[in-house]
Amino acid sequence: MTAFRRALGLPGLIDVHTHFMPERVLAKVWAYFDAAGPLTGRPWPITYRGDEDERLARLRSFGVRAFTSMIYPHKPGMAEWLNGWAAGFAARTPDCLHTATFFPEPDAARYTTEAVEAGARVFKSHLQVGAYDPNDPLLDGVWGLLQDAGLPVVTHCGSGPVPGPHTGPGPVGALLARFPRLRIVVAHMGMPEYGDFLDLAVRHPSVRLDTTMAFTDFSEEKAPFPAGLLPRLRELQDRILLGTDFPNIPYPYGHALDALARLDLGDDWLRAVCHGNAGRLFGIG
Repeated sequence: MTAFRRALGLPGLIDVHTHFMPERVLAKVWAYFDAAGPLTGRPWPITYRGDEDERLARLRSFGVRAFTSMIYPHKPGMAEWLNGWAAGFAARTPDCLHTATFFPEPDAARYTTEAVEAGARVFKSHLQVGAYDPNDPLLDGVWGLLQDAGLPVVTHCGSGPVPGPHTGPGPVGALLARFPRLRIVVAHMGMPEYGDFLDLAVRHPSVRLDTTMAFTDFSEEKAPFPAGLLPRLRELQDRILLGTDFPNIPYPYGHALDALARLDLGDDWLRAVCHGNAGRLFGIG
C-alpha cells in the first residue's frame, strides 16, 4: 500500500466509508456477519478484528490520513445515542471525520441539528439495515437541514447485497427531486444498480459515489460491474470517493486498492478517487 501511494505521489488516502462504533454494537455487527445473516446473503468473514486501538493502528498503517466512523441505527431511539458516542470518538481521534446518523422518528430534526452544531462533518443513512423510506415525512426537517448545511450523507441505497423495502434508485431519486442540492454519497457505487445510480449522479451534480467493496473479487462474483460502464467512471472522475467498509471486509485492505488500479482508468483518476475528491469535499489539503 505504501508503494501504491508513492507511485501516485499521494500524501495519504482518505477513506470515507469506515466503521468505528461502540464496542458492544460492533460485536453484534460482527456476530451478524459471522452468522451470514439475511442482509448479507453469503458467508462474510471479518478480516480486521481486534480492539479499537488495534484497528486504528492498522488503518493508519495503510496510509489512511482521514476516515469516518460510519454508525447507523436499525430502530428508533438509537441514533442520538450513537451520535453522542461518535462525537466523543471524533474528539479523541483527530484523523476521524466527525460522523453522525439519524432515523425517522419525531425528534430526528432536533438531534440532527445538535449534531451539526457539535461539528459533525458527514452523516450516514443506511436504508437497507434501517429499512426506512428516505421520503418519510419525519425526515423532511433532517434533509432540509443537511441540504442547507452542505454536509455529505453517505447513503446505502443500492439493493446489494440483498434488497430492502426502500433500496434501489427510486426512493433516493424521489428524495433528490425534493431536495436537489443534497450531497448524497451513494455507498458501494449503488451496487448492483450501478448504471441507475451513475445516471442519478449525471442528473444531480451534488451526488457522489463511494467505491466501497465495488470492483473487488468478492463483489464481482455476485454483482459484477458492467465493463460497458467504465467510461462513465472516467466521466465522473471528480465525484467518486474511496470507501472500503474497513474493518468489516472479507479480504485485505490492499485488495480494494488493487481492484481500483486494475480498472486501468489512469493515475489521475486514482489520485482523484483516493485523495483529491474527498480532500476538496472535506477541506483536507
